[in-house]
Amino acid sequence: MRGNAQPGAVFGWMQRHMSRRTAVLSRLVGGNAVELSASGAWVELSDGRRMLDFGSYAVTLLGHRPEAVTNAVREQLDTQTTATRLLANPVTARAAAGLAAHFPGLPRVLFGLNGCDVVEAAVKLARLATGRPRILAVEGAYHGKSLGALALTHHPDFRRGLVGSTHAVTHLPVDDPLALDRETADDDVAALVFEPIQGENGVRALDPHVLATWCATARQRGVLIIADEIQSGLRRCGESSLARALELDVDAVLLGKPLGGGVMPLSALVCRDQLFGPMADDPALHTATFAGHPLACAAVPPTLDMLDRLAGRGAELSAAFGAGLHDLAAEAPETIRAVRGRGLLWGLQFDSAATADRAVAQLARRGLLVSPCLSARDTVRLLPPMVSSDDDLAHALSALRVTVGTSRPAVAR
Repeated sequence: MRGNAQPGAVFGWMQRHMSRRTAVLSRLVGGNAVELSASGAWVELSDGRRMLDFGSYAVTLLGHRPEAVTNAVREQLDTQTTATRLLANPVTARAAAGLAAHFPGLPRVLFGLNGCDVVEAAVKLARLATGRPRILAVEGAYHGKSLGALALTHHPDFRRGLVGSTHAVTHLPVDDPLALDRETADDDVAALVFEPIQGENGVRALDPHVLATWCATARQRGVLIIADEIQSGLRRCGESSLARALELDVDAVLLGKPLGGGVMPLSALVCRDQLFGPMADDPALHTATFAGHPLACAAVPPTLDMLDRLAGRGAELSAAFGAGLHDLAAEAPETIRAVRGRGLLWGLQFDSAATADRAVAQLARRGLLVSPCLSARDTVRLLPPMVSSDDDLAHALSALRVTVGTSRPAVAR
């Protein structure tokens, strides 16, 4: 085994030096095995089993180790591994230009390593650009757990013990198109931040009519409009940007998760000049040592190219998998209360959080990895990669049918 890391040693290190509860959960899901390698839609375990990865929290949209991305990163590794930060770096600049071209009308780009980075940057710049203190988010929202992003995240459990330590945020009711009109009466709101589809909240799409009304009012009131598409964007749900596909007049789109091709950690804020204005005046205003790291940015051009080339396959997978999930729900209405989703982001709502937790463990034993929803514990997310085969979909649906009791057992490969 690589690095002489036997599973027992791995779990021991986790218990002593990381989170004991995480170690217990990982042991349960992996059946006392650990992950060793991955390729495409599959992960290989230390005991020789393989598991189909429809989880990974939306990172592996292109699967594991897509060749074009790994080749680009490997080439950069042999050329220059980090940036001086004082000299111009062509890899970072090319990645920024590629993203701006991918999102016409949003010419400015700021890189981060994860979703929280760009949420924090967007909120900071919005407050500075407008001179206003308050941010509007949406009930059910999840924008991360760093202290600034946490204020926008709606679920109170994540803020336990931290009351009073976050900035001023008001959460709008999801079904009230006039809520933003009321909240902006005092001209103290800098920005509206929303997810077109709330992934952690059970894969719930916001009402396009409500969003359109909010955005129109925000534009009239001088409120900047920020679409958090860290999970749903970059063709995870079919479009490069759902907000722009809905013809919402947004000032920024937040990207992450698959942006590094499933190979490198990377996120980005792409925005208009107005939001970026404070950074244009003072580039030292918001910096991070590894933001725009050349190894990560080398992944951007091949990732964007692959996402566009595989968009048609993504649509085929979406139609087939969505139909299969709806058939499954019809077969087991007592267990599955709802199916929600779009593109390659799907949520199965079970009859309880306990049932959903059991389903995650049972699916893993049957060779399928999925992602729980952090803010809606009765719902399990299924996130197929674009590189999934028809056989992969069949395996996933078979494992689901056995788990909800509508078929005979499936066997992990």
